Amino acid sequence: MNKATEILQQAKTFYIATMDGDQPRVRPFGAAVEFDGKTYICMNNTKKVFQQLLKNPKVEISGMVSGKWFRITGTLVRDDRNEARAEFLKLRPVQMYEADDGIFEVFYFSEVSGTIESFNEPKETF
Repeated sequence: MNKATEILQQAKTFYIATMDGDQPRVRPFGAAVEFDGKTYICMNNTKKVFQQLLKNPKVEISGMVSGKWFRITGTLVRDDRNEARAEFLKLRPVQMYEADDGIFEVFYFSEVSGTIESFNEPKETF
């Protein structure tokens, strides 16, 4: 499993920052899987975050795991294949969605880098 997926799954809740025009927006997310060697997240296409990502796919994610904070930076790409949505739900069931419901969307990181930091240990980069 790649480091970005591992960290997001361990965190359970993580915060994604997007841009809405010139205003940053941050919201909690909680589902991440690895499929085809890539880190995927999911969302509802009726939400503003979906429209923001279509306009500007660059994101930063932050959260905490075991007393350490992490930042993941990257570019998200929409994967509109039903196969990808179905695999996401197989790996991480989300009761409110079905792969072909018309609102469930998945995105993967095409570029990703990150850091894990704490006050007591050296910064880890991935």
